[in-house]
Amino acid sequence: MKGTEWSGGLSPKEAQDALEAMMAWVDRMRQQGQFVAGSPLEPVGSILERGKSTLIQDGPFIESKEAVGGYFIINAASLDEAKQIAMECPPIKHGLFIEVRPIVNACPIAQRLNIEM
Repeated sequence: MKGTEWSGGLSPKEAQDALEAMMAWVDRMRQQGQFVAGSPLEPVGSILERGKSTLIQDGPFIESKEAVGGYFIINAASLDEAKQIAMECPPIKHGLFIEVRPIVNACPIAQRLNIEM
């Protein structure tokens, strides 16, 4: 299995070992001042569009190619450093997908319109 369901093909012991290794990875990031925040996300939510709301639900659906299972916010000097930190996440070797993106300092639309927020 891949993506957010990385533990599906592991035995309970292997999954426990991987989760403990991940928690140790997070603790190392905390000690090094790299960890800012992180949390798993519930598998249900809503997509909001003008005039309507659509329920979303993660699951073992054929049409679902990927899902966001959680997030980490880390301190890194560059995108390359952030990618190096992410590659150390233990469940990645079991198929966990990690997307690494920088957080912008200001709303791009507000910047384009010269609106201070």
